[in-house]
Amino acid sequence: MAVNLWTKEQLKLAFYLYCQLPFGKLHRGTNDIVELAEMIGRTPSAVSLKLVNLASLDPAIRNSGRSGMMNVSKLDREIWDEFHADWEGLLDECSQLIAKWREGKVGSGDVAGAEAVSDFQGEMRSVLTEQRIGQRFFRRSVLAAYKSRCCISGLDVPQLLVASHIVPWSEDKLNRLNPGNGLCLSALYDRAFDQGFITVDENWRLLVSGELKQRSSAVVQASFIAIEGQAIEMPERFMPTSAFMEWHRDNVYLT
Repeated sequence: MAVNLWTKEQLKLAFYLYCQLPFGKLHRGTNDIVELAEMIGRTPSAVSLKLVNLASLDPAIRNSGRSGMMNVSKLDREIWDEFHADWEGLLDECSQLIAKWREGKVGSGDVAGAEAVSDFQGEMRSVLTEQRIGQRFFRRSVLAAYKSRCCISGLDVPQLLVASHIVPWSEDKLNRLNPGNGLCLSALYDRAFDQGFITVDENWRLLVSGELKQRSSAVVQASFIAIEGQAIEMPERFMPTSAFMEWHRDNVYLT
């Protein structure tokens, strides 16, 4: 019996979705997986299995003691390597592919539950600017990696969380969509990190600036000074890149 092989275009969209889903949601009932399956003419089970296969290429997943199906193809590896080297390229190609399938294979009303489902569906149905799509991809990827928890406080309310760039969007075009250039932070810690009041040392422990230590309010004491030296919670995957954090300490942190 002939095997219905995955095309390169289908694999690119699978990888694009893999980046944005927590490891625990790589199952056929996940709305995003159902949608992608319908869009590219695969079954939800087939898409789910492909995402689990991709997980077997993810060093962070392997190092955690978990693994995928260990049934990856040469093309799976090529796509993985290609997009880890070019996140901007991933966004551009997948945006075009989404538009292609939307126009050619997905009717305007054949995906149910318009309001209830995901940002991924919103990308299929909406004409968005490249920057907005990029910001959405980055946010979903970073929050998925951190299981939608602030890596400092543990806050788990997505509406109060920010996918914070370590090296700002404007400073490094090549890595502005790289999830390894992100931290999941509450709005308070995101602002403090962006303004240089806090950073993370080479051992991933919180540093608080001298300027902030001069403040005596109870909020500053409890939210910052009392937790200096605390290790941040590391993500499930897309570990923050040490070189990016070093850049933040050298160029943003107020010491």
